[in-house]
Amino acid sequence: MASAGSKRKEDTRFRILRLLEDNPTMSQRELAEAVGISVGSAHYLLNALIQRGMVKLGNFSASEDKRRYAYVLTPKGLAEKAAITGRFLARKLEEYEALKAEIEALREEVGNSGMEQRQGANTEAPSSRVRAGR
Repeated sequence: MASAGSKRKEDTRFRILRLLEDNPTMSQRELAEAVGISVGSAHYLLNALIQRGMVKLGNFSASEDKRRYAYVLTPKGLAEKAAITGRFLARKLEEYEALKAEIEALREEVGNSGMEQRQGANTEAPSSRVRAGR
């Protein structure tokens, strides 16, 4: 079973690959903000993806700023994204089911608590009326 840290890293890698597939001209800063990581982490991740042959680095020819790059997913990167997508979806469905169960348990707890409060109010009401009637 994968650790929480490795799952989080894979989720981040999946989000980066997904964003780059849709918008290869995103800057490292934009990627970092979209994924919720530091720019340094985005830089490290992108370099790792480039070294593993999943992302190809190219200049963005339409940009005035020639320092801008395009991060294009390679066939290997697309295959990795497809594989991660299945695992990501399975994890999110597990989280969804666990959250649904927790919400249901909380609803029952609140419902039972509400019943106890209503029952408590009903038992207190007669004694309050007796005191008021004195």
